Amino acid sequence: MTNFKGPRPSLITFDIFGTVLNWRAGLSDACAKAGRPLQPGEFDRVVDLQGELERESFRKYSEITKLSLTRGLGLPEAEAARIGEGVGDWPFYEDSAAALRALMKKAPGAAMTNSDLAHGTRIQERLGFGLSAWLCAEQARVYKPDPGFWRLMAELRGVEPGPAWWHVSAYADYDLGVAGALGLTTVFVERPHARPGPASHKVPDLAALAALLA
Repeated sequence: MTNFKGPRPSLITFDIFGTVLNWRAGLSDACAKAGRPLQPGEFDRVVDLQGELERESFRKYSEITKLSLTRGLGLPEAEAARIGEGVGDWPFYEDSAAALRALMKKAPGAAMTNSDLAHGTRIQERLGFGLSAWLCAEQARVYKPDPGFWRLMAELRGVEPGPAWWHVSAYADYDLGVAGALGLTTVFVERPHARPGPASHKVPDLAALAALLA
């Protein structure tokens, strides 16, 4: 996957939870530590419940996480709140940090993430470097897949949606469907937990995307 001949990106935006961070592993470990291990199918149930909550009146993602765990899994409120506050400490995929560094040498790299400001601060601290921009739901006051999220990023970076803007995600439902409809180049990352759909490019991980653009 080298010698890419197509138009090069002028901006690369990234989903974070599930694409850069291992969303399923982080939640599974947190629930196990709370004494309520996830059973088969429950991770997707929690994700879908979060999506429903995100379409209601705005709440911070820490609150969305808490409600999804109390309502979906029956976790005590205090344990669920602790998990929601700590999602910025969930594990990275092994390739993420090095691949992000490599990709940001090709184009500015920005996060578009359904999370809180505090989570973004913690994630970038753990990466050891900051992205070119970081737009989270707490700032946007909407959650992906609301197209308004992309409009705000366009304003933030002073760009127009189009093929030179690449959006990278493991989730077609939250990200790639809307990004593609807006005319962006889309990259589907085949993470262990992913929701596939049509995309301009398909890669097994972020390291492969960096190699594609090398």
